[in-house]
Amino acid sequence: MKRKRTPIAMLTAYDFPTARACEAHGVDVTLVGDSLAQVCLGYESTTRLTLDEMIHHCRAVARGSKAPLLVADMPFGTYHAGPEDAVRNAVRLVQEGGVEAVKIEGGREVVETVRRLTTIGIPVMGHIGLLPQRHAILSGYRVQGKSTEDALALMDDALALEDAGAFAMVVEAVPHAVSARITQSLQHAATIGIGAGCETDGQVLVWDDIMGTWGGHKAKFVRRFGDVRGEVERGVKAYIQAVRDRSFPSTSESYEMAEEELDRFHQLTKDQARRS
Repeated sequence: MKRKRTPIAMLTAYDFPTARACEAHGVDVTLVGDSLAQVCLGYESTTRLTLDEMIHHCRAVARGSKAPLLVADMPFGTYHAGPEDAVRNAVRLVQEGGVEAVKIEGGREVVETVRRLTTIGIPVMGHIGLLPQRHAILSGYRVQGKSTEDALALMDDALALEDAGAFAMVVEAVPHAVSARITQSLQHAATIGIGAGCETDGQVLVWDDIMGTWGGHKAKFVRRFGDVRGEVERGVKAYIQAVRDRSFPSTSESYEMAEEELDRFHQLTKDQARRS
């Protein structure tokens, strides 16, 4: 798709239903993102997510998403101790979680880990720019690469990741001119933007952001393509009202029994009541 200049559509999924939606509607890459920590599990940040929790969700997504390339985030702490530790955890994601590739946050500091994983046959997607797993040390979720020096550092990171064997990389919260230049400089690796302009090879967004179900902070780059939250509210309120006014279930939504059996049932219950 990169060679053909066909934009790549990547979307997160966290369970079987969202995976089926990605499968059914033509998503190119399904990402089991560590954002599930917040949008599904209620954690305050992605750093709380464990490998076992990630594998649990990967299994569900793998059962529903077959055609899209299935990628999983490696949770915080699963690849930082070194390449061998990363290999053990990535193998678990592949064997137990059923994913086809893993995503790792970082630039030149994770190159040896990327190289080791690709050497043993596990495809790696990188992630540069804003790194959510490092939000504390970055003093929050801030745009990266705004100075010339920082932009050059991101370029070096991207080239190093490609050289190490990364087949693609997410570029997050980076000025669009910088992400465009990075995209042009890479020979093989595809760039997947999120808050990085439209000049990247593809885009990714979080399912709950595009569907309007996330009630937290809405980033500048988020566009809501659906209003699932509004439909859920309308559906729940309509259900409660129908229960309150006894319009649900209607006769057509209820089961019947033969009239002679009903008459017999009523007679028997009357007899029992008289005897008691």
